[in-house]
Amino acid sequence: AEIIMDQGPMGPTKMELTKPVIAAINGYCVAGGLELAVMCDMRVVEENSKLGFLNRRFGVPLIDGATVRLPALIGMSRAMDLILTGRLVEPREALDWGLANRVVTSGTAFGQAMNLAKEIVKFPQDCLRADRESAFYAAYSAKNLEDALTYETEQSAKVLTTEAIVGAKKFAAGMGKHG
Repeated sequence: AEIIMDQGPMGPTKMELTKPVIAAINGYCVAGGLELAVMCDMRVVEENSKLGFLNRRFGVPLIDGATVRLPALIGMSRAMDLILTGRLVEPREALDWGLANRVVTSGTAFGQAMNLAKEIVKFPQDCLRADRESAFYAAYSAKNLEDALTYETEQSAKVLTTEAIVGAKKFAAGMGKHG
């Protein structure tokens, strides 16, 4: 058990990933599957899906980060609702709560998630990763607002002299001004 616990029983749940991760959810996304989905940056959920921690019914604890990530993602009260009751949540409610980022037609989550990834990968990646890392720091590591803002400034300074200059020149030349 010690060997798998350093990475998380489901695999990557205790790793600090540096690139955006998108979950495509179809059908039941429960227990460890939902813990994996909560680990992701975004979740594309099909309209026929159900999300919840059914493991609550059987005395199986959450050990892949859901008790840490879920409150930061959807707030403590809603996280407690899911964690303590083990109830299933419908996609629309998950969207309202911020647990789902998109609700899509059944059978399309994977394709929609891939399309979303293709859009994200078009953006300047150093800037995207700096902003992503700053958001994670603010949510999980910052001592206070001032600490989070200082970290954001430090992260953004790394790309201000590279990607930001190139992007500003493109914008000044007319690219992207109309949508």
